[in-house]
Parts: sequence; structure tokens; C-alpha cells
Amino acid sequence: MFQNILEGFHLMLTLGNLLAVIFGVIFGVFMGAIPGLTATMGIALIIPMTYFLDPVTAFAMLLGAYKGGLFGGSIPAILINTPGTPAAAATVFDGYPMAQQGKAGKAMGIALYSSVIADAFTTICLIFIAVQLAKIALKFGPPEYATLIIFSMTIVASVSGKSLIKGLLAATVGFLFAIVGLDPMLSTPRFVFGSVYLFDGISVMAVMIGLFAISEVLIQAEQKEKKSTTYVPVSKGGATWEDLKSCLPTIARGSLIGLAIGAIPGIGGTVSSFLSYSEARRVSKHPEKFGTGVIQGVAAAESGNNAVCGGTLIPLMALGIPGNSTTAVLLGAFMIHGLSPGPALFKEHSATVYGIFAGLILANIVLMVIGSLAIKVFSPVTKLPKSVVFPITAILCTMGVYGFNSSYFELGLMLLFGVIGYLMRKYDFPLAPLVIGFVLEPIGERAIRQSLILSGGSPLIFVTRPISAFFLFLAVVSIFILSSAIKKAKSLN
Repeated sequence: MFQNILEGFHLMLTLGNLLAVIFGVIFGVFMGAIPGLTATMGIALIIPMTYFLDPVTAFAMLLGAYKGGLFGGSIPAILINTPGTPAAAATVFDGYPMAQQGKAGKAMGIALYSSVIADAFTTICLIFIAVQLAKIALKFGPPEYATLIIFSMTIVASVSGKSLIKGLLAATVGFLFAIVGLDPMLSTPRFVFGSVYLFDGISVMAVMIGLFAISEVLIQAEQKEKKSTTYVPVSKGGATWEDLKSCLPTIARGSLIGLAIGAIPGIGGTVSSFLSYSEARRVSKHPEKFGTGVIQGVAAAESGNNAVCGGTLIPLMALGIPGNSTTAVLLGAFMIHGLSPGPALFKEHSATVYGIFAGLILANIVLMVIGSLAIKVFSPVTKLPKSVVFPITAILCTMGVYGFNSSYFELGLMLLFGVIGYLMRKYDFPLAPLVIGFVLEPIGERAIRQSLILSGGSPLIFVTRPISAFFLFLAVVSIFILSSAIKKAKSLN
């Protein structure tokens, strides 16, 4: 094993490969930092550039873009309340309040450290225990997916703010928007109102950018311009060792959650970041402060979504199963370069595999350097007047949503959700439960219906399978803990 790793580094450490990693990370950070231009899109754009490259060089560039894109999404989330990628949605909750308090550099610093540490952890796991973890992931069927989503839905209570009722209502609205489109089992149209544009459902980018970014633009538009006092130079306002030390348990927890979620095909970084954020809030001594600018909130969200990178590569490389849209694109890249992911890949192309592993480690180091420079470049955004920042934000959002699917209809959806988000914020309805409901409903609905078909309509299938029963047990425990916390909070008030 160690001999293979050394050979991988020997293969990877050339000037051409190093330049490929640097280019990939820079391009990924850029794509992630522009709302709507995701890491998946960045990888898809880079693939044609890799046709005539050596496989190790090609994947050094592609995986660098993947890692850069995951971190890049946190930059607009922190600075302008706009998640650059769906996986950065949870970063908004504490990242943007920190920026408003003059701690943009600190928030982006801890986002970078969390991203790099979580990514490094899952890369090590990928190298040493990929095959074993992939075998566990193979045991997940529809009942396991269904109960995992049921457990994940307990997040709603922890991100509902002061009113659980409003949180549940917001999650219900998210569910309703998620069922628009073709039925996942029967392919019959649901709530499309005769519009062919809705057959594929509502775009997640239109929802995210509308709810967070456009609603923020509308909120700021009705406020009078004030001289900005939030800017703190990065050299004075960056994350310190004490900040990192206080976040290490949170990062470790988020890394484990991201690894587990990433290894399960079909779940993704958005779910992982929300789960990690919820767990950080649940174990905190001051959960009521989350959402007001808590550094652990940023660490939880960023470690959760970045840890998914190594996790999703486990089923892809060990079994040839893509876990999300990004790894589906990477699977195509493997095929283009004559490689077939799966158990045979490790035997027939071991030098290439370990060269790719070395590239992942190198990309982590490069991300640390490029990310630090990106923070210094983007941090002065907080010094600009609102009359400049938010019109530019609106333009970038429009470009990002249109560029995602080249659809004017989705621009209309973005504006619609911007108004919905604006009204929800005006009347103190939390946005997070709506996003959670919207993201989890398609996965949960399909899994529950498939499970009931397998069991002939019997719900016992959810309790007779060990992993499924375990997730149900976790859901019950989580609900009990959350209800106890809510009662305690009410008694203190």
C-alpha cells in the first residue's frame, strides 16, 4: 500500500501535473464563487481540455476543479448571502451574519480550514478503506434511503428558529414545490398546469438563488444606504488558531457525516451540510446563538459539504457507481480515458489510481494556498456600498441561473422565489426548512414508494432491516432530544 502511494506521488509530482492542479483549483473556485456556476459545470467545461492529456494529469485538473468548486461556493454565501452552489446553502446561516458583524475574513478563513481538513480526512479514507466502505454502501436499498431521509427531516426542528410551527409550514411548502413535475414512478405530470417547462420540476438553483440572494436584494433595496462599517482587513480579521481549535470537534463531526453521506449514492453535499449543521447546533451549549454569526456553524456546514468529495469518490472508484451529478460527469471522464471504475481498476491500473490519489492530496495543499489568496481578493467586497454590491449580485444571479440551463423560464422562477423569500423573511418564516423539504422530498418519496412496492404495501419493511431500523431509532432519539430542548427553552422564557 505505502509503496503504491509513493509510486503515485512519483507519477504525480511533475511540473505539468502541478500546473494542471493549480489551474483546476483556480477554475473551480471561480465557478463556485459565481452563483449558479457549480463544480459540476466546471468539470464538464474542463473535460474537453483533457482529451489528449495523460489520465493522471487529466484527473489532477478535474479533481482540483471539484475541490475548488466546493470551497468557492462558500465565498458568496458569506459575503452576499448567496450560496454559490446548493451545497453552500447552510453556510449562509452563520457566514453572512458574521460578514455583517465585520468578520468576513474570519468566516471565510474557517470555511477554508474546514474544507481542507474535511477533504484531507475523506481522501485518506478513500485511499485506505474505499473498498470496505463501498461494500457497506451497497447494502443501502430503498428502505434504508427512506429512513435516512426521515431521520434527516428532524433537521427542520433545529433550524426553525423561534417557531417550530412556522418551520414545519415552511418545510411543507418546500415539499409541495418539490412534487411539481413528472411522477418519479409513473412519469405522469403533477402540478405542471399545462406548462412543459415544469415537466423536469423546479430547478434547485432557481430556488436557492431566489430564496437567499434575490430576497436579500429586495430586503436591502427598501433600506436606506448607510456607510459600510463591516469591513475588516483579512490580515487583522482572519481566522486564528484559537478559532480553529474551537472548531476542530465540529469539523471532525462534519467530516464523518460527509464521508458517510458521500459514500451513499444519491444523497449529496446539500443534505450532508444541513445534517452537519444540525448536529453542531444540537450538541452546542448555546444552540440559540446559531444563525446569528457562530463560527462553529460555518465550520459545520463547510466540513459537511466538502467531506462529501472524498466520500462520493468511494463508490465511483471502487464500484463504478456515481453518487451524484458531479461523479456522473467524472465517470464519463474515466470512460473517455479508457478507464473502467470498479474493483478491476485497482488491479489493472494501480499506478494510475494511486497517481490520482496523490493528485487529490496535492489538490488539497494547492486549495489551501489558492483559497487564502481568494479570501484576500474577495474580502474587500464588504467595503463596497450596498448600491454597488446588490445590483452586481442581481446581475450575477441572473447570469448564473440562466447559464445553468439556458432557460428564461427559470429566471422567472428565480424572481418568484425571491418574492417568496422576501415575504417569508418579512413575516419571520425561516428559509432553511423550505430548502430542506425541497431537497429531501424527491429522494424520500421515491425511496418510500419503492420500499412499499417491494413489501407489497407493508410498512414493516422499514423496521425489519437492520440499517433501516437503526435510522428510525436515530430519528426517534433526535425528536426526543429536540422536544426536550424546546420545552427547556420555553421554561427559560
